[in-house]
Amino acid sequence: MIDQVKVLSGTAHKEFAEQLCKQLNIELGKCDCGKFSNGETRVIVDESIRSKDVYIVQPTCNNINDNIMELLVIVDAVRRASAKHITAVIPFWSYGKQCKKEAGRQPIVTNFLEKCGVQRVISMDLEAPQISGFFSIPVDNLYAEPLIVKYIEKHIKGERVVVSPAVDGVKRAKLVSDKLNCDLAILDRQSKESLDDMVLVGDVSNKVAIIIGSIADTCETLALGAKVLKKRGALEVYALVSHGELSGSAIETLNQSELKELVITNSIPTNDKVKQCPKIKVINVAPMFAEAIRRIVHGESVTATSNKFTIL
Repeated sequence: MIDQVKVLSGTAHKEFAEQLCKQLNIELGKCDCGKFSNGETRVIVDESIRSKDVYIVQPTCNNINDNIMELLVIVDAVRRASAKHITAVIPFWSYGKQCKKEAGRQPIVTNFLEKCGVQRVISMDLEAPQISGFFSIPVDNLYAEPLIVKYIEKHIKGERVVVSPAVDGVKRAKLVSDKLNCDLAILDRQSKESLDDMVLVGDVSNKVAIIIGSIADTCETLALGAKVLKKRGALEVYALVSHGELSGSAIETLNQSELKELVITNSIPTNDKVKQCPKIKVINVAPMFAEAIRRIVHGESVTATSNKFTIL
């Protein structure tokens, strides 16, 4: 059945698509993406995909709106080429912050994918799980948490305490602390305007503090959290997050911070950022996505996909 699968990639993270295809033992499909001189997105699918199950790999990161537009153009090209089924593989969904209406006249950015012809979405650690409820098509939200737990068990020794960097991240952090059978602490910023107003709830004295988060963007909150934890007696501070956007001056902030390591996944291309900051370590989640695709093709459960893999 896997011979009916065709994987195409946009320009956002072609390396991820190649790793995924390697795990599936298939070749990456021929899809030429570029721009016309006026900036208009140009897509040409250079092989037949008629009656194929097509998986389009395109995280919405870096040049977010350009990458989303490129994804939509690829979807349209594939639909017009008579693909049997179209799945968008989006390792990182960037519009997760707009998953709820907190005031009138605010958007919820999700269903434009299905309007363009996407029939299924595979993503990982959405900003909020309820995002999947705004789609009328199947959404497989994979979780990096089992791989994060395995990384901690293998590479971070000593008496541990798991730390949530914000109140709304407590559930994610508690899942990890329960599996590691260790204490849980919470960092709470009292003011969104000030980075210096952070309160710690819990005991981290003489322990290895492990911050568990969803996205590392500017890394200012992580750096401040590490500073607070060290002041409160933590021996070392690690941070493990699902997605490493690392925008703005994030690399400089990390290098100057008291974090020992920042562990991210390759849901977003790191480019040369790992070379610029030796504190950054990367967990490869492409095999997990490949396994999810294999299970979907064969009609198997996707729920426990990430539990299959070990950390090197």
